[in-house]
Amino acid sequence: MSAGPAVPPDVASLADYERHAKALLPPDVWAYVAGAGADGLTQRWNREAFDARALAGRALVDMAGATTAATLFGAEMPFPIMLAPVARQTLAHPDGERATALGAGALGAWMTLSVLSSAAVEEVAAAARAPLWLQLYMQGDRDWTLGLLRRAEACGCRAIVLTVDAAVSGVRNDEQRAGFRAERIDAVHLHGAPMARSSAGPGESPVFKGLLDGAPTWADVDWLRAQTALPLLLKGVVHPDDAERALDRGVDGIVVSNHGGRTLDTLPASLHALERMAERVGGRAPLLLDGGVRRGTDVLKALACGASAVMVGQPQIHALAVAGAVGVAHMLAILRAEFEVAMALTGRRAVSEITRDTLW
Repeated sequence: MSAGPAVPPDVASLADYERHAKALLPPDVWAYVAGAGADGLTQRWNREAFDARALAGRALVDMAGATTAATLFGAEMPFPIMLAPVARQTLAHPDGERATALGAGALGAWMTLSVLSSAAVEEVAAAARAPLWLQLYMQGDRDWTLGLLRRAEACGCRAIVLTVDAAVSGVRNDEQRAGFRAERIDAVHLHGAPMARSSAGPGESPVFKGLLDGAPTWADVDWLRAQTALPLLLKGVVHPDDAERALDRGVDGIVVSNHGGRTLDTLPASLHALERMAERVGGRAPLLLDGGVRRGTDVLKALACGASAVMVGQPQIHALAVAGAVGVAHMLAILRAEFEVAMALTGRRAVSEITRDTLW
């Protein structure tokens, strides 16, 4: 595995990695990495929700023994920040997901591997030095899904994340304008998987004629829940009714996510959805937040609103593109250090102390 270039000396924040990645990546790949659904309103709202929240700074607190350690599904994580599933990472770096796993492992950070990865789960598990989760889409063929699930179990994955908010792809105008084609990078897990295709004729609906064939339903969640003893999380839930229904069916956790604003535009910001979710089901199961996290203060705000941990998606690709595994490790180190500063200046010595009154 290549070491990759050094971290540029002017990288001090995640925004710096984004700036350098934009300059490095081809325009069509950047449209894929950074693009949003339709007009990008949800993507923008993800950031604005964090920016609009003020913190309640506290003074003269004894911070002796302070720690960022957290517990999730009975396992300790060094800090409540993990990597979200991101597809086709060799678009950003030749070593792709293997480099990401290596960089995350250097900090002990947990990683979620996308089913649309450019490296097999066994390869990534071999490179991982911290817990690895696998993200799935239901492809309409339960035998194929079960085979991949058993592979994940066999190589030591710790949880399964079922993405439920992308029965069809979002309207990605930026990708369309740039001419991006996902097929240029092989998604190795999809070999042999059934793929829904539109059968629409002239004047017929391109979405409702074929593209929704095999789209998952609650019956598929029930089936998947019965197939594994691993923790099962649903990712892409923004409505409290859906969260409540999932937990009633034995789902172990919810990733509150609007797919980074990449599917249905004008969904609410993830932070706002999290607050609604926590009011309804908080305490019944872990809630994770995905979408818009760029600063350690964002992590603190998400935990104050009811999250057990956060996931970061695009920043890992920015760092991977710029400096490979070293970049991923450095990006996580920046975020962790910022989180520690935020805890110190709000007087929170432990993750368990990050409660609603951390917000102004």
